[in-house]
Amino acid sequence: MGLAPAPNNFWWLAWIGLVPLWLALFKFKNSLPQTILIASIWGFGFYGLALFWITGIHPMSWMGVPWLASLLIAIFCWLFITCWGTALVVTWSVLMTIITKKFNDLFQSQNISNSCLKVLLGVTLWCSLEALWSYTPLWWTSLASTQSPNNLIILQLGKISGASAITIGIVAVNGFLAEAILIRKRITNLYSKNLFFFLPFGIFFICHLFGFWLYQYPINLDNQQAIKVGIIQGNIPNEIKLSPTGWRKAIEGYTTGYQRLAKQKVDIVLTPETALPFYWENIINNQTSFAQAVLKEKIPAWVGAFGKEGNSYTNSLFTLTGTGKTYSQYDKFKLVPLGEYIPFESVLGKIIDRLSPLDAHLVPGKSNQIFDTPFGRAIAGICYESAFSEHFRRQAKAGGEYIITASNNAHYSSAMPAQHHALDVMRAIETDRWAARATNTGYSAIVDPRGHTLWRSQINQYAIYADTIYRRKTKTLYVKWGDWLTIVLLGLSTIWLCKKNR
Repeated sequence: MGLAPAPNNFWWLAWIGLVPLWLALFKFKNSLPQTILIASIWGFGFYGLALFWITGIHPMSWMGVPWLASLLIAIFCWLFITCWGTALVVTWSVLMTIITKKFNDLFQSQNISNSCLKVLLGVTLWCSLEALWSYTPLWWTSLASTQSPNNLIILQLGKISGASAITIGIVAVNGFLAEAILIRKRITNLYSKNLFFFLPFGIFFICHLFGFWLYQYPINLDNQQAIKVGIIQGNIPNEIKLSPTGWRKAIEGYTTGYQRLAKQKVDIVLTPETALPFYWENIINNQTSFAQAVLKEKIPAWVGAFGKEGNSYTNSLFTLTGTGKTYSQYDKFKLVPLGEYIPFESVLGKIIDRLSPLDAHLVPGKSNQIFDTPFGRAIAGICYESAFSEHFRRQAKAGGEYIITASNNAHYSSAMPAQHHALDVMRAIETDRWAARATNTGYSAIVDPRGHTLWRSQINQYAIYADTIYRRKTKTLYVKWGDWLTIVLLGLSTIWLCKKNR
């Protein structure tokens, strides 16, 4: 399962990767410690491999962290986030084991009906736990994300109920495959045996058939207002980003890129997260070369910089008009745990220093922000926020007509930008919106509402690019109702379990 997400992209492994865990849990009579051990091994294999890119923060010599301390911090971060994901698998395994033991007489009689109920419970619990985990500060890899960006057909199901619609299919196929193996010797009727054996393949086919129907539905550009967006990928390594050399390179690179894009007659320019690593008021008040270029060319820009919040600061995206005025400001809401703040800082802060490069305290933006621009209302996300689908759904429901995301991505190995891009592909599909993403070192991209990547930059290269995205006002079922399928599954599971237990 750990090989399924980007950049490996063996997405098909996710449709069989849960089978060994299912068999290990239900083929043998395991004790609670054995169940926890089995689930921990599987969970650590999945999340540990998928999230291994986080160790790329080492070495942090550019932040003044000694080599050994940097290594220990990187290992701690990797173990911390891996264990948090593994806890989901352990919780699911323990709950499934407890339920099947509580209703022992029901599940001891292994037949098609009881196996279907067990799969329904497995799907419901997994989706419920992923929904719960997605509201915690540490969230990145869902089962659904294993399909992005290559399996665009199945990703269209995200329009129905977000990532849970895809997770339902993956867990159901795995569960029925495992149950077919478990009860194959107990079913004597040849018709029933063959029917149950082909059930997971039927579910796989139906999910993809429905996804294909959504996928081939044309993107209507009639009456859709076009925005020609210019993207600048500054490619400034973190090692120099917060030094005088990095500051000069940022000003020069983004000013030059802006001027070149202005000559291409773009409507607006998008820069990455903290593209200009200064306080915003210093950028516009001190008349930097970038601000002067905007005044000259009269082309507005979305600029990543720091905002002030009392004695603290925000990681923000600003809309700068062609007249040099600040039109709007979006402050990053989902801060990176262990990177931009320390969870339980009063305790853990004594063990590890805050990794933020600035002395001031970084504070999150408000959860209900609206980002209006000269080109209508945008759906904004900065870096880590791409993992939180509800963050984008809320803005789309509030009238957001297209997606813009700004990221740094220079901290880690190339696996992280690939997964980050995959998450933005999912967000574009779920909300049925065009997306423009600018990053410091890659991957910057243009994505259409079906998830097609129309352009993607090279990693660790300076790049500018201009392309057209379109404003859309459609609202998918997911945007309207959120993760409603998980709620339906909870109801069905409860009713069926109560009925069976009579």
